[in-house]
Amino acid sequence: MDHTYNLSSDLEEFSDVQKPVVRWYAVQVASGCEKRVKSNLEQRVQTLDTAGNILQIQIPKAPTIKVRKDGSRQQGEEKVFPGYILVKMIMDDDTWLVIKSTPNVINFVGSEQRRASGRGRGHVKPLPLSPSEVERIFRQTERSEPIIKIDMEVGDKIVVLSGPFKDFEGEVVEVSSERNKLRALLSIFGRDTPVELEFNQVEKQN
Repeated sequence: MDHTYNLSSDLEEFSDVQKPVVRWYAVQVASGCEKRVKSNLEQRVQTLDTAGNILQIQIPKAPTIKVRKDGSRQQGEEKVFPGYILVKMIMDDDTWLVIKSTPNVINFVGSEQRRASGRGRGHVKPLPLSPSEVERIFRQTERSEPIIKIDMEVGDKIVVLSGPFKDFEGEVVEVSSERNKLRALLSIFGRDTPVELEFNQVEKQN
C-alpha cells in the first residue's frame, strides 16, 4: 500500500488544532477491521514513540443479550459504531501521520476542504468530538441493562410462551430492539389482532 502523502497541503488546514490539547477523534476504518487497526496502531504508537500524544485507542462496545430461536440467551457485546475507532490524542503533524498511514485506516471524521480546482474530493480536516458526544458514546458502553437482540424479523411466525395469550400463534409485524418488545398479529376469536409482547414471551416457529 502506498503511504506517500502531500503533507503540506493536508496539514496546512490544521492551524486551529496545533495547540497541545487532548481531545477525542473518530477515525473511519475498513469494515470489520476495527480490532486489527487498534492493534496495529497501538504497536506503531510504541515503535514511533508517540505514546505521549496518542493516549488511548478505543472500540466502544455495548453489552448485548441475543435471544436464539429456541429461547436460550447468549451474552455478548456489539460495536456501538461499526467501522470506526475513537482515539484520544493531541493532534499534530506526527500523530496525524501515524494514524492516517496505518493500514486499513480510511480517514478522520471531520470537515472536507474543497480543492482549489473544485475537482475531486478535498482534504478532510479532523474535527474533535464534543464533550457531550464523548459522554453519550461511553455512556452506552457502561449501561447496566444490556441491549436485547432477538433472532426475529417482520413476517416470522411465532408462538406465545407465557401470559394471557399463551399457546396463541401469530405473525411478527414489528420488532423494537430498543424496547425489548415486538408486535404480532394473533388470531383471536377468528380475527387478526395486534398484540405487543416481550421478547422472552415468544418463540420463533420453524
